[in-house]
Amino acid sequence: MRKLTILIILVATAAVALPQQMQMPMPKASGPQSDAQKAFEKLKTLAGTWEGTYMGMSGNVTIRVTSTGNAILHEMTASGRPDDPITMIYVDGDRLLLTHFCDSGNRPRMQGKLSPDGNTVTFDFLDVSGNAEKFLMHDVMFTMVDADHHIEAFAYSLNGKPPIHAPGMQLQRTK
Repeated sequence: MRKLTILIILVATAAVALPQQMQMPMPKASGPQSDAQKAFEKLKTLAGTWEGTYMGMSGNVTIRVTSTGNAILHEMTASGRPDDPITMIYVDGDRLLLTHFCDSGNRPRMQGKLSPDGNTVTFDFLDVSGNAEKFLMHDVMFTMVDADHHIEAFAYSLNGKPPIHAPGMQLQRTK
């Protein structure tokens, strides 16, 4: 019994003393935000529900900050569509990236940057996985007009031809 008591005391002493002896790394001081992080924070302000029209069709957009603030989920819905494409926006190192999960079966990735005036985030094409022969979203632009209005503009390729810039979708916040 005495040996067990001594063993318990030694283990308890070690559990208290060792962490005090170990040099724990200090957390990094947070410095200025990267350009990618600034653009990401600006896009987070779009979280909510939006409605608008695009080429004569009404549609709804839901933007949600998820994954404990590390990703933005963008979902566009329109009547008469069997399914809705989603887009994920996230920071990877010093890059702001967008991956669009297209209903045509491909996944283009784009890299974003914030405009000098801080009101527009433009995403330029990086690469694509999946079949991009019929339809491919090529570029995306988010322009924040005010707290309750923003514009989403797209460029896309049909049948492998050069990208076409479509008119922007004017969106108004509903929630």
